[in-house]
Amino acid sequence: MKKIDIVIPCYNESKCVELIYDALKELFSNELKAYSFSVLYIDDGSKDDTLERIVKLSNIENSNVRYISFARNFGKESAIYAGLENADGDYVALMDADLQHPPHLLIDMLHAIEEEGYDCATARRVKRARESKIRNFLSNSFYHVINWATGMKLAPGMTDYRLMKKQVADAIVSMREHERFIKGIYSWIGFNSKWIEYENVERVDGDSKWNYKGLWNYAKTGIIAFAVAPLRAVVYLGFFVILISFVYGVRLYAMSVSGARPWQDTTTILLLLLFLGGMIILLLGIIGEYLARIYMEVKNRPIYIAKEKKLEIDKD
Repeated sequence: MKKIDIVIPCYNESKCVELIYDALKELFSNELKAYSFSVLYIDDGSKDDTLERIVKLSNIENSNVRYISFARNFGKESAIYAGLENADGDYVALMDADLQHPPHLLIDMLHAIEEEGYDCATARRVKRARESKIRNFLSNSFYHVINWATGMKLAPGMTDYRLMKKQVADAIVSMREHERFIKGIYSWIGFNSKWIEYENVERVDGDSKWNYKGLWNYAKTGIIAFAVAPLRAVVYLGFFVILISFVYGVRLYAMSVSGARPWQDTTTILLLLLFLGGMIILLLGIIGEYLARIYMEVKNRPIYIAKEKKLEIDKD
């Protein structure tokens, strides 16, 4: 009997950990009887009673629940890494605790891997119910930009919900960078993946942890982690500014020869100084973003610190 480890990152998901476990238990008791499963919760420094509820689930008789609790909030990317690093099943599934990732899609994912020969299967949302048009536009624009800048093939609407062979999970874990962008890592490691489309599902409890600031930081991390295009753009921009300066210098010379007095145009000079000063600050900021990530990487700090964990399933 093949085993499926289901990794579920949690941050303040007190009311969801039991609901997702019950849904998975029902699925494997009915449609997926031929497989055994275990749930590996990663408590990402929750401030509510998420950990207490997980511990309670793990202590139930014949429970197949394991968990790792972080010493603080390290972020979802670190939680995913911890889960994949400690998974030991034949297949590894990654899904959210809020039931926005429908458990029944695991049936289609298993079929894609075992019957169609794929290495992994990933869920992709085709409709985003109740999300603003601005957010949808920004999300789609991000995918187009990062695909153009990096040469990767990230599909709009792709999620972290996926089922993969253990080999794929091990490949992800082998990439130990601290500034992690999991969607880019999925694409970079390769392997044959199938998209499983589904319509967006509302959370069963609570609100999304993502806001516009968080999404902006996530997008920035993704582009910087996998693209050097911004650095190369600095070179091209420099050539462009030099060209404009040369053309403007020729124009000023022509005006002075014709008898005009262009040197008294202080407004133009001030605007040029402001423009060039702003561009220099912007370019230094881009370079600084890359240097900051190099600085964090060379420290070689752990990706996460576990405060409490249970990785062995009690056997009667």
